[in-house]
Amino acid sequence: MNLKITGHHLEITPAIREYVTTKMERIKRHFDHVIDISVIMTVEKLKHSVEANVHMSGKDIFVQAEDADMYAAIDALADKLDRQVVKHKEKHSSTHQTNGGIKHQVLVEEE
Repeated sequence: MNLKITGHHLEITPAIREYVTTKMERIKRHFDHVIDISVIMTVEKLKHSVEANVHMSGKDIFVQAEDADMYAAIDALADKLDRQVVKHKEKHSSTHQTNGGIKHQVLVEEE
């Protein structure tokens, strides 16, 4: 998994980089087929926003979160991303594992 962190009007400190890395490891635990993640952090006045593009096999996911605190915005982003990755994983795996897959359903319908 490649992780790219970019800051607009913000310097990416080692503490922020480590925090984002630990939050994105949670995504990797749920779904192994994550190719790369691009995180963009922006500060405008008192609004901190974080965006993430996750490229995985079969789908790209875009998530955005805003908060008054950067760490809270990262937490919200990780929660949203986690829900979407789990949803994608369930959709991806359910079609291939139900009742022996698609071939089994075709054979049952022919009988």
